[in-house]
Amino acid sequence: MCGRYVSTRSPQELAPLFHVSDPPPEETLAPSWNVAPTDNVWAVLERAPRASNSDSASANDAGVRRELRPLRWGLVPSWAKDVKIGSRMINARVETVHEKPAYRRAFTRRRCLLPADGFYEWEQIKDPGTEKTRKQPYFIHPEDDQLMALAGLYEYWRDPAVKHDDDPNAWLLTCTIITTEATDAAGRVHPRMPLALTPDHYDTWLDPTHQDPHDLRALLGQPAGGHLDARPVSTMVNNVRNNNPHLVDEASS
Repeated sequence: MCGRYVSTRSPQELAPLFHVSDPPPEETLAPSWNVAPTDNVWAVLERAPRASNSDSASANDAGVRRELRPLRWGLVPSWAKDVKIGSRMINARVETVHEKPAYRRAFTRRRCLLPADGFYEWEQIKDPGTEKTRKQPYFIHPEDDQLMALAGLYEYWRDPAVKHDDDPNAWLLTCTIITTEATDAAGRVHPRMPLALTPDHYDTWLDPTHQDPHDLRALLGQPAGGHLDARPVSTMVNNVRNNNPHLVDEASS
């Protein structure tokens, strides 16, 4: 699974990397070395402009727009009665994402990329000379320190307590990260890992008009290329209140 990750790039850095159509948003998120479920995170997505029935032709001409916007991590399905379900839906397994009721509609229409510097996983290890075990956290990231584009889905949830649709509090946008079998260094720590896409697959993955499940699943057949490095880090990362650059420093033995 992926329960924590690192995201430190600014909107000004991310927008050109993902060829975002609109200017970077005025809203900012602080760099985070300990992104946790229910946090707001940067997401790259594409949406078709809304139009009235009389203006459908001009909407099609305008085409989709690529946006960079903050979403809450932990997908809340549109039919959910309580947003709390999102804290249990931070990951979607690539093997079943296209068929699970909570994800299958978003899989065909609402896909996104979640920029990350790397992610954390925990390994159960034995303390030398004792029978006790403990969980050792590792920071897993590309060896070349390139940005990862994690495959994700997003969804809209309408808050029934808010009367009007045009109220900014009426809609909650949430997301989940798709996971796959772990490879490379990540596989030595944990059997699952977030699935990162290569740049040549960004356009097809984000395009909301591309809705063939078979073709979309083909994009997720292999994680993005490149080698991953896994280094042990301090157990300070276990506490979500801790958030600073030293969390990714290698732990002293």
